[in-house]
Amino acid sequence: MSTVAQLLQEKGRAVWSIAPEATVYAALTLMAEKNVGALMVLEGSRVVGIISERDYARKVVLKGKFSKDTRVREIMTDKVYFVRPEQTIEECMALMTAEHIRHLPVLADDQLVGVISIGDVVKVVISDKEFLIEQLEHYITGKRV
Repeated sequence: MSTVAQLLQEKGRAVWSIAPEATVYAALTLMAEKNVGALMVLEGSRVVGIISERDYARKVVLKGKFSKDTRVREIMTDKVYFVRPEQTIEECMALMTAEHIRHLPVLADDQLVGVISIGDVVKVVISDKEFLIEQLEHYITGKRV
């Protein structure tokens, strides 16, 4: 069973973040530059929210606001769920499904050490299942790995 720590070891621990007083335009620019769908919102080293492309679409575009005039604080999601490195990928998937979220910050000793996405989680689950199938095929056919 794969853990968040194992996933971060493979994926890397890069975390892209922005301050709550930055403009939404600055957040969108950073997301585009880094090719990510969300940014952690930090005050110092403390996680205070998350801003995603979905927040932008629903809270700026649909409400007729302008990204250069709107602050991240105004549209960010401030109820942030997080996981710890020792948690399993299955636990992450269950949380993401139950809460309808696509990104989870990873905290160790109350410090942000990474972010995982639903895409990262699905990739690990598929890889784990493929490995299990391969092992079962070898067991059934009697071939050694």
